[in-house]
Amino acid sequence: MSIAIRNRHRALLQAEINLHPHHRGGQLAICLVSPSRYQTGMSSLGFQTVYALLAGSADIRCERAFLPDREELEEYRRSRTPLLSLESSTPLADFDVIAFSTSFEPDYLNIPLILNLARIPLLSNARGASDPLIIAGGAAFFINPEPVADFIDAICIGEGEDIIPVLIATLLSPVDNGRCGLLQTFSTIPGLYVPAFYTPRYHEVSLLGYDVEAGAPLPVTRVPVCLDRHDPSASQILTDQTEFGDMFLVEVSRGCPRGCRFCSSGFIYGAFRQQPFDRVVALIDEGLGHRSKVGLVGAAVSDYSEIGRLCSHIVAKGAKVSVSSLRIDRIDQGMLDALIASGHKTISLAPEGGSQRMRDVIRKNLTEAQILDACEMLIARDILNLKLYFIIGLPTETDADLDEMVRLIETIRERVIERGRANKRLGEITVSVNPFIPKPFTPFQWCGMEPLPSLERKVKLLETRLKRLSNVKLKVESLRESYLQALLSRGDRRLTPLLIEMAEGANLKKAARSCGIDTDRYVQRAISSDELLPWSVIGTADQEYLRREHDRALAGEAEL
Repeated sequence: MSIAIRNRHRALLQAEINLHPHHRGGQLAICLVSPSRYQTGMSSLGFQTVYALLAGSADIRCERAFLPDREELEEYRRSRTPLLSLESSTPLADFDVIAFSTSFEPDYLNIPLILNLARIPLLSNARGASDPLIIAGGAAFFINPEPVADFIDAICIGEGEDIIPVLIATLLSPVDNGRCGLLQTFSTIPGLYVPAFYTPRYHEVSLLGYDVEAGAPLPVTRVPVCLDRHDPSASQILTDQTEFGDMFLVEVSRGCPRGCRFCSSGFIYGAFRQQPFDRVVALIDEGLGHRSKVGLVGAAVSDYSEIGRLCSHIVAKGAKVSVSSLRIDRIDQGMLDALIASGHKTISLAPEGGSQRMRDVIRKNLTEAQILDACEMLIARDILNLKLYFIIGLPTETDADLDEMVRLIETIRERVIERGRANKRLGEITVSVNPFIPKPFTPFQWCGMEPLPSLERKVKLLETRLKRLSNVKLKVESLRESYLQALLSRGDRRLTPLLIEMAEGANLKKAARSCGIDTDRYVQRAISSDELLPWSVIGTADQEYLRREHDRALAGEAEL
């Protein structure tokens, strides 16, 4: 066993503050694994929440593991050390259960890599009684688990607060017929998906259906959670070694009431739910004993009904506040005062559609006047650094829509410069551009992603138009990484060999060629309305409603 790896683990543990230390005993050993590096995995409030649910059980010994960074990975391979847990440096293969917590589809690539490093058979049908049970959950899995379904024994479809206690009780209960009997029991639990009991039937590009083992439900439905029955999710372990190391994080709401047609958050979580103000404040007051800055988390933080009051409370306590999102038409004055008092010099806004027509197509429900009013409100408070998020390649987009985007940026820039001259201080506008990625369970799930050459042309057009504007900086998300994300978002189990090849070091192009997979077919193809969708095994949203919204979007209808 590598001493260098153990020393690194020891250093990480010494830098942590565990707000709710748990016992180390328990009859069942579970390793909670983030298929991302420590810095990213420990920044995830979802990962920390699942850790609390598992480690809080008296019968569970819960440890953690992460994707090694490059230097550590080289050490694992050089020393031929199997992947180890963080707390006790136990090989992952020695645990009873490996539980992956995954929020984003690109992390799917690391699941076979981690299983390889742990010396656990990659495919569920190749594992025996002596191998750990592989379980997975997180937002990525209840959007589309199919690209990695062959690697996983059981998948949680839905939020963990209600599923995990049932899962733990089942794992601790004796069952007949060993591993197979346990999986059969799992398949009867609402929100648990056992991929081995579902055999997909394909014809060329299409999914024809599933052959389902008797007793397994089709579709597997998402389990909704009533947040009133649970404490708000909040930081469990604090460490400077993360992206938000200076913050205590707390969730104020879940889901999004907006229903923008490109975004899964408004559809996969069900109804928009808010945490009770008093519970959030109690957790914040506890966290302020360890951190002087609070991060408020949620897909629609500015829609939280008590956002201004909450931010004012934090500042009144002598602390700073940060929010994960800011809705243009919901800039609360109390929240804005708190952000300024917290030293925020840059505020991010997301028009997303460059023209009014595109904002109507995606049902953003924002007018140009509202965007400019929000910018004026910020500029008037001497916030002269703005970050503007836009999406290119949306369905029906034309160059005229990009022209309108540039004109809007120019208008905002003029106002920033005017205020800056009066204050003798320059501001900067960062234009962040991301390509449209079709997501399951949204009205745009049937749409293909725009081909890369067309997106590259649009990026060059924006670069040419914006480079002449001083104080404007353009940042573009990697088109190839976005293409890969679209592949994983829209993929099915036929991607299994491709993911295995990539885990062994091949790039996407080489792996696709080796496996004979046409990735453009997954990424760019428009799916017809009479086809079964690759993620049809999951029942998360009203498909008829999504189809109506798809048709209304292409017809240019904005409002419900």
